[in-house]
Formats: sequence, C-alpha cells, structure tokens
Amino acid sequence: MRLSAPVRRLRHRARQLARSEGIPLHAALDRVAAGEGFARWSLLVAKASALDRVSGVLAHLSHGDMLLLGARPGQGKTLFGFGLMAAAMRAGRSAALFTLEETAGDVIARFRAMGIEPSALEPRFRLEDADEISASLITAKLASAPPGTIATIDYLQLLDQRRDKPALSEQVAVLRRFARERGVILIFLSQIDRSYDPSAKPFPDLTDIRLPNPLDLGLFSKACFLNEGAMRFENGLH
Repeated sequence: MRLSAPVRRLRHRARQLARSEGIPLHAALDRVAAGEGFARWSLLVAKASALDRVSGVLAHLSHGDMLLLGARPGQGKTLFGFGLMAAAMRAGRSAALFTLEETAGDVIARFRAMGIEPSALEPRFRLEDADEISASLITAKLASAPPGTIATIDYLQLLDQRRDKPALSEQVAVLRRFARERGVILIFLSQIDRSYDPSAKPFPDLTDIRLPNPLDLGLFSKACFLNEGAMRFENGLH
C-alpha cells in the first residue's frame, strides 16, 4: 500500500480538517489515516517509516553488492526483502526471489499489500522455488539478468543444507564473483543464532549470524540488521 502523499502533507491535511470541523487533532489524524487504509495514525506513520528505511537501504546498494539482511524470526526481514524488491521494480528494475519459504500465492499476497498487482510483476519479476537452492541454480537463473537486478535469497542457510553441494564458503564466493561480473545485487536473508540476547545489545551483528559451517562474512559488502521495528545498516564489511 502506497501513501497518497508524504506524511508531512497528510499531517497538514489533518490539521486543516481539525480546524474546519472543530474536532481534536488526534481524531483528524485518525480520519486521514483511515482514508489511506489504516485503522490509526500511528500505523500509518509506522508504515511510512518502513518505506523510508527500505528506500534508504536501496539507495546505498550499488551494482555487484552482496547484502546480508539478518533478524530474529518475526522481526520483518522477509517483509523488508520484499520491500527492497518492490522498490526496485517501481524504479523500473528487475527482481528475483529464490525461496523454499514462500509459495506463489504468498508472493502475490505480499506484493499486493505493497500496492503492486500481479499483472505488473510478470515483465520484471521471477520466482524460483525449486526443491533446492544453490549457487549454481542462482547463477544459472540470473545469467541473463540485467545489471541492477535485485535478487533475494530466502535464506542464506539454505545454501548449506545439501551435502552433495559445495561448502557454504565456496558457494558464497561463487556468488560474490557472479554479482560483480553481472552487476546484480544479491540480498541474503539470514537467521540469527538463538544465543543473541536483545536485552544485551539493541541489534544483532555479524557475530550473531547462525553458521553451522565456516563462512567468511567479509564476502558480503554490506549488512542490515532489524530488531523491534528499528534498523542498523553497515556500509562496507571488508
């Protein structure tokens, strides 16, 4: 769902409504929010903040980047990944999703909630939900992807589940070379180790990434961590 105007203009609209109808400002704010499809003004503001965060991260991603997006379950990393793909497609770029977590119906529902209809997806979006996800599959499917394509892998640890595939470190190294050569942007959703304690530090970091097997996290160029509706972005991990 997209707002009809920036939050500051919507707030100004609410002030005008409050004056013209003689109602409290909070009631006017909620009425404006209802017109945008939100039950309360606070929900509209939360949505706008999320859109701002997505736009901010996308603006910091360059062709060939590898972004590690980490969060505990329920903290919004999947939604954030979809937001990045949606923002890219609105800008005329292509996007792809490699997942065993989302069905085609799930994907359609998520994009519809962001104001993108399925009919608009076909030219610029592809879903890959094969029984396995590996570096070889990703590079094959993206071989002809135009530079600037956003490809989301849901999630990093899926690359490490098949013993008949190369080691996780080898696969990520292959994907790093591929991203740089093709100019695509790879986003890896990542699980966080259960030992992470949000009361001890506000965001997880690289030390909290769940890694059953060794992986040089320096292969990623950037990282983003989510917790309790907030975000921390790290620009440059080398």
